[in-house]
Amino acid sequence: NAKRDQGRKAQLTNIQAGKTVAGIVRTTLGPRAMLKMLLDPMGGIVMTNDGNAILREVDVSHPAAKNMIELSRAQDEEVGDGTTSVIILAGELLGVAEPLLEKKLHPTLIVSGYMKALEDAQTLLKELAYPVDVDDPKALGEIVRGSIDTKFASRFGTLISDLAIQAVKTVCIVKPDGRKEIDVKRFAKVEKIQGGELSDCKVLDGVMFNKDITHPRMRREIKNPRVVLLDCPLEYKKGESQTNVEITKESDWEKLLQQEEEEMRRVCDDILKVKPDLVITEKGVSDLAQHFLMKGGCSVIRRIRKTDNHRIARVTGAHICNRTEELQETMVGTRCGRFKVQKIGEEYFTFLTECQDPKACSILLRGATRDVLNEIERNLHDAFGVARNILLEPLLLPGGGAVEMELAARLKEKSKSIEGSRQYAYRAVGEALEVIPRSLAHNCGADVVRAMTDLRARHAASGNAHFGIDGRTGKVADMKALGIFDTFAVKQQTLRTSIEAAAMLLRIDDIISGISKKQRDKPSAVMGGDDETFGDSRDG
Repeated sequence: NAKRDQGRKAQLTNIQAGKTVAGIVRTTLGPRAMLKMLLDPMGGIVMTNDGNAILREVDVSHPAAKNMIELSRAQDEEVGDGTTSVIILAGELLGVAEPLLEKKLHPTLIVSGYMKALEDAQTLLKELAYPVDVDDPKALGEIVRGSIDTKFASRFGTLISDLAIQAVKTVCIVKPDGRKEIDVKRFAKVEKIQGGELSDCKVLDGVMFNKDITHPRMRREIKNPRVVLLDCPLEYKKGESQTNVEITKESDWEKLLQQEEEEMRRVCDDILKVKPDLVITEKGVSDLAQHFLMKGGCSVIRRIRKTDNHRIARVTGAHICNRTEELQETMVGTRCGRFKVQKIGEEYFTFLTECQDPKACSILLRGATRDVLNEIERNLHDAFGVARNILLEPLLLPGGGAVEMELAARLKEKSKSIEGSRQYAYRAVGEALEVIPRSLAHNCGADVVRAMTDLRARHAASGNAHFGIDGRTGKVADMKALGIFDTFAVKQQTLRTSIEAAAMLLRIDDIISGISKKQRDKPSAVMGGDDETFGDSRDG
């Protein structure tokens, strides 16, 4: 009941799978990149050229291909950019190993050659990198733009890169020991609202969320509100188990209700003691509590998400309180300048803006259609990654395949001094690195052979380390002059991930797939009897 591939066959199928996955995203590299249109099993459509977004939707069953797709996800989580390059490079590294295996080179030899090449490449990267001044907004803008120019959002000029830099700088916290902590995922929320102009996109100096006040007579706009954040329900507690109460006199029933009311009043008085203007809770608010709080001049917002609550806490300086009895003056947030409920399109949104030194933010995206908004959000995510990397590690490398070309030239040169058959593998890494400039040239329809020969000649001479392919025209150009840069963190991660992954796949000499019981009874599914895979039992 188990399928087994051994030895040479296993290696070749792995290499084939790797190359196939790389082939999917190869055309999405560079500014002249193509878009891919994906249908997900739910029938939704995704249009994108973000490597990770594409591979996330692709459903593969081959274990090696799954491994490759995992790479782009790791890259996306680690540095946020370079998801396409990682896959292409790993696929190419597997591809160049094929002829070496044909020549009966042992996989372990190839792997050790690859690892040696990785070490040397990392040292070379450090030599090629040069520092950048993080406080200069123009320099930062150029770098982030370099990463986004390959994406759909490039046609909106500096819009997205400015949003990203502003958001990342907002959430950046410098710890006492000088370390920087930038948590974009938790504290920079992207809110997509259809309609409006793209130029209306902005980073708020505060947060917004899709909620309205609970009672129409509450204030909808408050200057310098005092904000109280709660994590407890403002309604009467129901008993844990089923409780029966027998009442003999009708006045007892009133007493019961009276008790509920007093309990609620006590809770509300606890809150009103600190004189808040705005009460926000993650749980529900009963009508009674609304009534008391409204009399006390409070606006109330209920059932807000926990993540939103954390962001509001960062922005207003309030502490989230778990029991109303514990409320103190120190827990009230006073750093927010303005609370306002606005209607955008069909829905009401609450804005807490004009905050002093906010440490969290919301990015408001407006656009014509849902697809455009989703794509811009993906681009923004990449831009966050780049901006974050630069602030954490302010080192740059020339883009446009210049670094890869330079590494290729240096590694080929160095391979001559390596003894034994390891040098073939070492040299192969150099050849594989050329795939990035080659794909760039290929994607913008240039004469690939000419461009590559020209580049090789230039990189063979010293001092031309920053010559690469201009992704718009396909001509060989000086990347420094054009202002096309990549961050050091992304390049380092790309190299490391792709070489290590290729090395790992090459070491596999046996693939055993046990098939689950369900499918044992259904031979057609195993034999590939039905081609239609949407919604059948295999989707699990």
